[in-house]
Amino acid sequence: MDNHHIINIIQKAVQLMELHDESAQKIKSYNNAIFNLERYDFQLHDKSKEELLKINGVGNSLADTIESISASGTFPLLDDLVEKTPPGVMELLDIKGLGVKKIKTAWAELGIDSIESFLEATQKEELINLKGFGAKTIENIREALEFFLDSKGKVLLSAGQEIASWLVSFLEENTKGKEVAITGEVRRNAEEISMVSVLLGGADVMEEVLLLAGKQPELVIDDAHCGPRAIRGVFAGLVAFEILFCHPDEFGCRLFHTTGAKGHFSALAKGGVNTRILFGSSGISENEIYAGMKMEFIPPELREGQFELDQARNGGFRDLLTMDQLKGSLHNHSNYSDGKNTLREMAEACRDLGYEYLGMADHSKTAFYASGLYEEQVEKQHLEIDQLNEELAPFRIFKGIESDILTDGSLDYANEVLDSFDFVVASVHSVLNMDKKKATERLLKAIQNPYTTILGHMTGRLLLQRKGYPVDHKLIIDQCAAHNVVIEINAHPIRLDLDWRWVHYALEKGVMLSINPDAHKTAGFHDMKYGVDVGRKGGLTPVMTLNAMSLEEIDRFFKTRKSKALNL
Repeated sequence: MDNHHIINIIQKAVQLMELHDESAQKIKSYNNAIFNLERYDFQLHDKSKEELLKINGVGNSLADTIESISASGTFPLLDDLVEKTPPGVMELLDIKGLGVKKIKTAWAELGIDSIESFLEATQKEELINLKGFGAKTIENIREALEFFLDSKGKVLLSAGQEIASWLVSFLEENTKGKEVAITGEVRRNAEEISMVSVLLGGADVMEEVLLLAGKQPELVIDDAHCGPRAIRGVFAGLVAFEILFCHPDEFGCRLFHTTGAKGHFSALAKGGVNTRILFGSSGISENEIYAGMKMEFIPPELREGQFELDQARNGGFRDLLTMDQLKGSLHNHSNYSDGKNTLREMAEACRDLGYEYLGMADHSKTAFYASGLYEEQVEKQHLEIDQLNEELAPFRIFKGIESDILTDGSLDYANEVLDSFDFVVASVHSVLNMDKKKATERLLKAIQNPYTTILGHMTGRLLLQRKGYPVDHKLIIDQCAAHNVVIEINAHPIRLDLDWRWVHYALEKGVMLSINPDAHKTAGFHDMKYGVDVGRKGGLTPVMTLNAMSLEEIDRFFKTRKSKALNL
C-alpha cells in the first residue's frame, strides 16, 4: 500500500473523529502528522516502527496506526468509528463542499444520514433553521450533492486509459491474432470517462471471451446489458466497460462509428453526410471513410462536433502537438513549498527525461497552507538555482513562482520581488465561492498585471470533485490576447484546465498555451501527456505551445516579456 492510500485512510479517520467529538488535541496531532507524512519521500509500508518514530509528528500511537494500515488496510480506531457511522453519512464525508461540521449538524438535528435525504432537505425549509445554514449555503450544498451524484460511475481520463489498456492486454493475450482497439470516450481523450470501450475484430470468439472475462476479479459482467455483439459490466467497481465485437472486415467501419461523439455525427448529418449507410461496410478504413466524405482524416480526439469538419475540409490536422515536441516543463513545485522532491531532484529528473529546461513555480507567500515562499525563501531558492544552472548546464532552471491572485485581483508580492522571477504563473487558490462577474474581474486584474506571464488553472476546477468557479471565458481569453499572457493547460488529470472546449477559441485569438504538469514530485512530469491529449482536442499545435519552444526561444520570450513589464 503506497503513502497516498495510507494518508487517505488516516484522513478519513480524522473526519470521523471530528464527526464523533473525539478530543481536539488528538485530532490536531493526527492533522500535524498528515502534514509531515505528505512530504515524506520514502514508502511508509517499508519502514519499521523505529523508523516511523523518527518522522516529525509521528508518535507511538500513529506509528502503530501506520503499521496496521500497511498490514490490513485499516486500524482499530477507524473500525470503531466506522461501525457507529451510517453508510450514507460515510458517503457524505467524501463530498467536497460539505464539511464535517455541516454533516454533523444535519445528522444530529434532522437525522439526515444519506445523500438522498440531504438533497431532499435542501429543497425544503428544514435546513434554514439550523445554525450556519443560510440560503446561499444551502444552495451550495445542493449543487455539491448534485455534482457528486452526476460524477458517480465516472473516472478521470488517466484512469480510463489505464483500464482500457488493461482490457486490450487481456483481449490480445486471449484472442491471438485478433485486431483490438480502444474506442469511444477514451479514444477521444474525454476528460471524464463514464464508459471504457474496446472493439475486437472477431465476433466468433465472443462466447470464449465472455467465459474468460467472468473469471477475472476486475470484471463484473452485467448480463442484462450484454448484447449479441457486446459484453458489458463494471470494472473493479469503478466504471462501466464494454467489449464490442464485429467481423474482422467490418473493423474500420465499426471503429469509426464507436469513436465519434453524438455531436460529430450530428455535424456530419447537417452537412448532408449519411453515415448510416456505412454500417456493415467491409474492408473499409477510417481514412477511406473520411476521404469518401471529401475531407482529411479527423484524429479520434477531435470528433466532438466542434470545429473539426471545417478544418478537415481546409487543410486538416497535420500539425497537432505531440509529446516529443515539448522541450521543457513549466509550473513545478519543490520541497521549498509543498512539493515532495528537492530542487536538484526535480531538475535532474526533468533533464533525464530529455527536456532542455525546467520552470520552477513554487507557491507564493499567501499560500501558507502549502508552505508558500516568503521573500527571504525566494532569495535562497534563486541562489540554489544559480548554483545548479552552473553545474547542470546546458540544462537550465528558470526562476518562476505560482503567485496567488488575491481577492482583489492583485498578486501577492511587491513589484521588485516579481521582477526577480523569469516568469510568473498567476493562479487563484482561495475564496473560490465567486459568481461569474467577481471571478472574471479578479482574473482580469491579474491578467493586466505586467508581471503575469501565465494564467494558471483558469477555473480552479477539480474533475469529479468540484466545479470550477464560473468565468467569462471569451472575455478572459480576449484579454490574455491583448496583454500577451499565456494560458495554462494544467495537465494534472484532476484539473485539465483550461477546458479543451476553449482551446480552439484561444488559438483563433492568437493566445499561446502552455502544457504545465503542476508537478509536486518527479513522477508528475509524466502528467504532461494528459495536457497534450486534451490540447489536441482543441487543435493545439507546437507553434502555439509555449513549452514547445527551445531553450533559446523561451529564454528570449521570458526576457522580452520582462523588459516590457519594466518599461510600463
